[in-house]
Amino acid sequence: MSGLFIKKKSGVTPRRRRAEGNDAEATSQKRKKNTHLREEIESDSDTEIAPTRKKPPQAEEDLEETAQEKKLRLAKEYLKQLQQQEEEQKEDEDQDAIANRLQEDVLEQRGRLQRPLAKELLPPEPSEIRILRGHQGPITCLVISPDDSYMFSGSKDCSIIKWSVSDGKKIHKIPGGRKGTENTHVGHTSHVLCMALSSDGKYLASGDRNKLIFIWDPLTCQNLHKFQGHRDAVSGLSFQKGTHQLFSASQDRSVKVWNVAENAYIETLFGHQDAITGLDSLSRERCVTVGGRDGTMRIWKIAEETQLVFSGHEDSSLMAESLSHSKTNASPLVGGSARRGSIDCVRLINEEHIVTGADDGSLALWTVGKKKPLTQMKCAHGSYGEAGLEQPYWITSIAAALNSDVVASGSHDGFVHVWRCGEGFRSLSPLFTVPVVGFVNSLQFSSSANFLVAGVGQEHRLGRWWRKKEAKNALYIIPFKRTLVLGS
Repeated sequence: MSGLFIKKKSGVTPRRRRAEGNDAEATSQKRKKNTHLREEIESDSDTEIAPTRKKPPQAEEDLEETAQEKKLRLAKEYLKQLQQQEEEQKEDEDQDAIANRLQEDVLEQRGRLQRPLAKELLPPEPSEIRILRGHQGPITCLVISPDDSYMFSGSKDCSIIKWSVSDGKKIHKIPGGRKGTENTHVGHTSHVLCMALSSDGKYLASGDRNKLIFIWDPLTCQNLHKFQGHRDAVSGLSFQKGTHQLFSASQDRSVKVWNVAENAYIETLFGHQDAITGLDSLSRERCVTVGGRDGTMRIWKIAEETQLVFSGHEDSSLMAESLSHSKTNASPLVGGSARRGSIDCVRLINEEHIVTGADDGSLALWTVGKKKPLTQMKCAHGSYGEAGLEQPYWITSIAAALNSDVVASGSHDGFVHVWRCGEGFRSLSPLFTVPVVGFVNSLQFSSSANFLVAGVGQEHRLGRWWRKKEAKNALYIIPFKRTLVLGS
């Protein structure tokens, strides 16, 4: 029995060992598997490492910069802030200046800009007047540059001289040619009667008795072009302000329009019944002319192709009408049977108001919206002759300080008269006189209105009815003194 039990026992033991061996192998396999899984998990976790947080650079800089460096940085930031504030303030000031300029331009276009200049002007001492001599014949016309630095004068000696305003020296002279040398001489060979300078100072135009208009470079005084087309002497020239469009008037009773930049003729305007003696223009596309003995002043509206016709100076009556300026139909003569004075000169004070002078000695202020003159000054320069046979001194030239209340007139009575325009241009009152001997054939205020230039000759610019031998053919530069005005 015992042997039996022993056999069974010995028979059972190997099976248990095999089972235990199998369990051990399974356990080791599980451990290996778990180890392998952990390795895989660890390897995966290595590829997906969360980013470490870094301190911001500003914090590092704050930690690294010293107290002195911090003060310097804050000072720079403060200066930068102040600079930005200054720039903003400057921009505001520039915008205010631009707004004021735009407002002035609008008022100027409407003819409502009026600078009260008369209350500031004082007459100069006779010793302060400068006299510039260089022409052999009477001076007939002059123009001043937009910056008041130089000026040009034309004469009956057929020459043009460029002058420096500051020292009165001659900068350049364009000599005149003799009669019969028109084909060979570059320049005028007859009396220079009128001149005009473009507002940008790029072109100078001059007209003469030979029906010619010469275009010059004001800087070099070189001839650029020559316009032909008028059938009689060219008596008036004016550039439209801000453009290179040139208006020309002639004793052939016509007005012509030219494009100087393109050397082109544009059109011809008819209407005057007598020789045109004066012309002026500003920034609007229109010009104003006076027609001598036909007693009319006309405003030519180029774009609208119409003209306004005014008549006066023989009495205080005025007529205005709007006409189509056809190139073939002439306007009828306006006025009555009374003797008309010859309206010899015209100037625009602004876009809405005009001053004219006539050989009956009268000055008149006009507005484009009224049929009658706002005011008229008879015998503005007095009269001469025996009792009962008095004759008024002709108004030979006039000038107007642009957009102001000051005008000036010249004659041959020995004085240049400066006038104040009343409120609304409804009156004329004398301010002062400046002694000038001879025929004052041309007058022009400087752009700043700090001085007035008079072109003087021994003869009238359009004829030889009288001769003043004691006069000088010269330019008179008349400086003005200014008085301080409260609130100015």
